[in-house]
Amino acid sequence: MKRKIKIRDRNEPYGKLTPIPDFLPPPEELLPREETIKITVAIDEKTLKFFKNYAKTSGLKYQRIIREVLKGYARRYGG
Repeated sequence: MKRKIKIRDRNEPYGKLTPIPDFLPPPEELLPREETIKITVAIDEKTLKFFKNYAKTSGLKYQRIIREVLKGYARRYGG
């Protein structure tokens, strides 16, 4: 009878392992809500379709994505 040799993957943890509690917030809390001001803005159709399609794949709301893009632009070029 052949003896099986167990090969240990050096990338896997070993020894006594202790599970840690989940410390990450749920996805909806990753981006904290900020005070917003409602405005009306006209956006060309292709741009709006882009954001709506991206929202479908990401699970976010397209208005939120547009706000984050504008916020990033303002941070970058606002001084």
